Amino acid sequence: MERRKGRRMQRQSFLHGALILVVAIAIEKVLGFIYKIPLSWVITSLGTGYFGTAYTLYTPMFSIATAGFPIAISRLVSENYYRGRYRDIRQIHRASIRIFLILGFLSTGFMLLCARPYVQNVMHVSVQSTMPAIYAIAPAAFFASMMSIYRGYYEGLRNMTPTAISEVVESFCKLVFGLTAAIVIVNSGLKEFAASGTVYGVQVANEKYAKIATLPYAAAGAIFGVTLGGFFGFLFLLVYHKRNGDGITREMLAGAPRPLSMGKTASKLFHTAIPVALGSLVINLSSLVDSTLLQRRIGDLLSTDASALMKMYENIIPKEFLTSSNLASFLWGCFGSASSLFLLVPAFTQAFGVSALPNVTEAWTSGDKVRIRRSMESVLRTVTLITIPSGIGLSVFAMPIASLIYPSADQAPYIIGHILMLLGVASTFAATETPVDSMLQAVGRLDIPVKLVAVGLAIKIVLNYILVGIPQINVLGAGTGTLVCYLLTCVMALYLLRRVTKVRLNYFAILFKPFLAAVLSIGASWLLYRAAISFISPKIAVCAAMLIAVVLYGICILWFHALNKNDISMLPKGQKILKILEKHNWIR
Repeated sequence: MERRKGRRMQRQSFLHGALILVVAIAIEKVLGFIYKIPLSWVITSLGTGYFGTAYTLYTPMFSIATAGFPIAISRLVSENYYRGRYRDIRQIHRASIRIFLILGFLSTGFMLLCARPYVQNVMHVSVQSTMPAIYAIAPAAFFASMMSIYRGYYEGLRNMTPTAISEVVESFCKLVFGLTAAIVIVNSGLKEFAASGTVYGVQVANEKYAKIATLPYAAAGAIFGVTLGGFFGFLFLLVYHKRNGDGITREMLAGAPRPLSMGKTASKLFHTAIPVALGSLVINLSSLVDSTLLQRRIGDLLSTDASALMKMYENIIPKEFLTSSNLASFLWGCFGSASSLFLLVPAFTQAFGVSALPNVTEAWTSGDKVRIRRSMESVLRTVTLITIPSGIGLSVFAMPIASLIYPSADQAPYIIGHILMLLGVASTFAATETPVDSMLQAVGRLDIPVKLVAVGLAIKIVLNYILVGIPQINVLGAGTGTLVCYLLTCVMALYLLRRVTKVRLNYFAILFKPFLAAVLSIGASWLLYRAAISFISPKIAVCAAMLIAVVLYGICILWFHALNKNDISMLPKGQKILKILEKHNWIR
């Protein structure tokens, strides 16, 4: 065992580590779509609303377990590795185990104890409909906490492989167990109705209402897949660590200075983690704000001006959903579906933030201004190459994408598409801000992201409350609040990064070429899509148009010489790729 732990591992560069995480996220998102899209067909937008309510209560607990301390671990491990304090790295790992065990139990216990009062007194939705899903996901907070021990540790050592594989394992198990449970529960309820006219012992009027009666339990079964996914993800990390160790050799430990005491190490972890955890908590409260305010304000509209709201949707939403008890959950389900697409872009750039943190930390610790600037520009240049075209494309193709992915039986794609037009633009700013916040944390300004998200959340609360309460805007108000929130916080984060580091970054060069390439490629593909739908299926046309947009964007990026030699050299086989690009004069 000790011999296995004594093997020194190859540390990954920023782009190499990010690429590993991006591949894992791509697989995770494919599995997520295979999970969520059929799930939306099985449990409809109403069941998705129950699912989303439980998940938004879970996300603040999840954020504490998966953001604050893992980032603190990663930052302290990378800093100590650069300084050669390898014994301190092991001490950080031992301290984190104790901390996360307590956090995990507290997070799960809080969910179980506070869920009912929250649902009854804050959201004013049906307790019977939402509680099964909340109880099913509560244990996931514990497993998320335990996974964070190992993910943050290996990320600080610049080894992204364990994090990447555990995310894929987690998503695969969520898909298999969650989707299977939802299908089985719905089918068993309908089978009981066909035999006796009841669903789980309760008499219902007809088959449509029988399906609605199964949805709270189907949503609980689906979300229990998240809990099981967390369990198996943690199990993988535990086995990986036992078999492979951390790459710190006996020789490295022998030459390292004496570590800080357990108490001082834990204190440093808390001092580093608390600002990050608070920031992450506020970010995840954003979805809780959307869920709570949207459903509550829709409820207020139904009690004060129901006719205006009902009239807007009477020819769009099926009449069984167009009731005071179901409309708020249905609209929240539509917003949640649009948010799932919106979150795709930040999910990918989060990989760059995770990989950037230890690299920028080491550059900052070295004090070399040239190295710091090169590290920061590499992160921003790579990120904007993804975020700008993704956000513009998501917004421009919002309606076709929603119609392609979501079932049209309940007319949800019409509503989802309009929300996505706003959230598509918002995704560019949200996704760009994620790695910028990581760089601010890397240079020791852990407080700035917290302050920024607090300001953004305050803006979002005010806008959501006002705009959702206007009948003609309703659910689109939540999308507008999200857009304004991330626009302002992203611009402020970029400004403060430059001010704190005293490093002059060429934002114009970093942003202009991706923007120009995105406008040209997506504009051309949109014109081709509009021409194609007159003679081929719209679903085939939108798939072809998006593929063409990607190809055209790649050509424009090469034509504009938007790639950088230093970035390419950090990729696996980077020198070989660089020679090919230089041969064709595609890079300078």
